[in-house]
Amino acid sequence: MQGVLEIRWHGRGGQGAKTAAILLGEALAAAGKHIQAFPEYGPERMGAPVLAFNRVSDKPIRLHCHVERPKIVVILDPTLVGKVDVTGGVPGDGVYVINTNLAPAEIRRKLNIKGGSIFTVDATQIALDTIGRDIPNTPMMGALLRAAGLLPLDDFISDIRHKLEKKFKTKPEIIEGNIKAIQRAYQEVRSE
Repeated sequence: MQGVLEIRWHGRGGQGAKTAAILLGEALAAAGKHIQAFPEYGPERMGAPVLAFNRVSDKPIRLHCHVERPKIVVILDPTLVGKVDVTGGVPGDGVYVINTNLAPAEIRRKLNIKGGSIFTVDATQIALDTIGRDIPNTPMMGALLRAAGLLPLDDFISDIRHKLEKKFKTKPEIIEGNIKAIQRAYQEVRSE
């Protein structure tokens, strides 16, 4: 990994963008990477647009400011496309991972993206099928892993399972549902 990789998460309050950024950061830290994981706070409320960010590097990160030029953008809520500037600051070779049932080519046209890579996955449906609720953050982490190759899937699942077991030790169905969501999204993500 060269330099610092920056990731910007777009979601709505209650969809888990902040949690996803933190869990991803912790998993990368456990793998020996230097990380930052933080939300952008403002008047967030359930359903309002929110942002979260990651920075990842092989070396210590000395930067402590807003992410301006993310290489990767993860969009948890497809209704934000066209309402929020999800492409702002993204370089021409940027990577977009979007929760939608649309094909990557349709998203490319919709966002007028010329270069880079587009990955789509129906994380909403996966979350409903595996977790029983429309919280797309864990399936989006699976899709991001496939798109960006940040960690081997098995290493990530082991780390997430450990964290979920601490939080939901009396609810194994939540643990297994989230693990299945990550695995399924990893397999079902489409790219262009």
